[in-house]
Amino acid sequence: MTGVVSSPWTLPDPPGSGAPEPSDELELTILMPCLNEAETVATCVGKARDFLARRGVRGEVLVADNGSTDNSRRLAREAGARVVLVPSRGNGAALHGGISAARGRYVIMGDADDSYDFLALDDFLDGLRDGADLVMGNRFQGGIQPGAMPPLHQHFGNPMFSKMGQVLFGSKVGDFHCGLRGFRRDKFDGLGMAALGFEFCSEMIIKATFAGWNITEVPTKLYPDGRSRAPHLRTWRDGFRHLRFFLLYSPRWLFLVPGLVAMLLGFGIGTAVTAAVNGLKIGSLNLDIDTLVIAAGLIIVGFQAVLFAVLTKLYASAEGFLPGGRWTTRARQFRLTTGLLISAVLLVGGVVGVFASIWNWRSSGFGNVSPRHELRIVIPSITAMVLGVQLAFGSFFASILGIKHGTPRLDVVDATERDPQFEPA
Repeated sequence: MTGVVSSPWTLPDPPGSGAPEPSDELELTILMPCLNEAETVATCVGKARDFLARRGVRGEVLVADNGSTDNSRRLAREAGARVVLVPSRGNGAALHGGISAARGRYVIMGDADDSYDFLALDDFLDGLRDGADLVMGNRFQGGIQPGAMPPLHQHFGNPMFSKMGQVLFGSKVGDFHCGLRGFRRDKFDGLGMAALGFEFCSEMIIKATFAGWNITEVPTKLYPDGRSRAPHLRTWRDGFRHLRFFLLYSPRWLFLVPGLVAMLLGFGIGTAVTAAVNGLKIGSLNLDIDTLVIAAGLIIVGFQAVLFAVLTKLYASAEGFLPGGRWTTRARQFRLTTGLLISAVLLVGGVVGVFASIWNWRSSGFGNVSPRHELRIVIPSITAMVLGVQLAFGSFFASILGIKHGTPRLDVVDATERDPQFEPA
């Protein structure tokens, strides 16, 4: 999902297009990513230019071409657009390149397949002028025309991912994947966007939410696109990539919550089974040593997941692509010595339990002993030792993440000018 976007280069403006010079102060760039959209790109550019003329806006129509092999670039230029080429492939890469080349104070972006009406951008422009940092279109509020979106996307995929975005990231956006949106150009670079594929649109909302942007939504109509070919979006492949992307940006739900649930479940079951000398009877079930092994596994796996959550959050917040929080601050304050001390307690407790089991075995002359009795001591003891080792390694790794990198910048003063010791007697 990350990579380097090649710098876009601009094709010459078409004669008589009235394309503004880079030094001109433009209010709005209407940006369209494009890949083989010869059937629709000229129509979209024409509508966008008509909108600028109708509203009297100083602006430009910019097409970010992602390597079209048809006549898309020529048709876009002839229709009056400025065209930049973005060699790095991917919808997100095209948008990255287009945004970096945009000359407007605001950018409104939308697909070049004629599924959005570029004549109806009034609400987006007005929202930006009123102080919004990001104005999102909402197709579920504005209306989805018959045939404009596959039923699986309309009734399951898009609503599910939008709800996940609200739950995982605290966003209030109701249509995460609407491609028509406007934003302030000067704030975009601060987001640190990285996605080069279709995840770009979701990443923008997630990071804008984290950054505290003023985000509003406006109803937007979605029309059947004007293409005769299949869309670039692949339902299952891109759906899985979005799910993976959401989880990677939410270590709390990927690691922390499942880990805590597993640990608590394992600890509860393990404690109950250990305390029941003859096995824990629940109706016709008799939970015994085999259940205790499963409980130990849940505790170990759960603890490892919680550790991953903490380390992921520490790294992500330090690098700036996830915000810190209360428990991140506490994790940073957790000292290596404290972690090693807790680790030592767990290890010592585990060793004591193992030696207690060996002592019991010795008292029977190292002969046969009851597995039901001995394993009630051995399994918790080994579990404690494993947790102690994991915590020790995790504490060291967390300390490594906390090491400052880069050369420190220090102020140096010439002593001959400021130091009293150099004053003449």
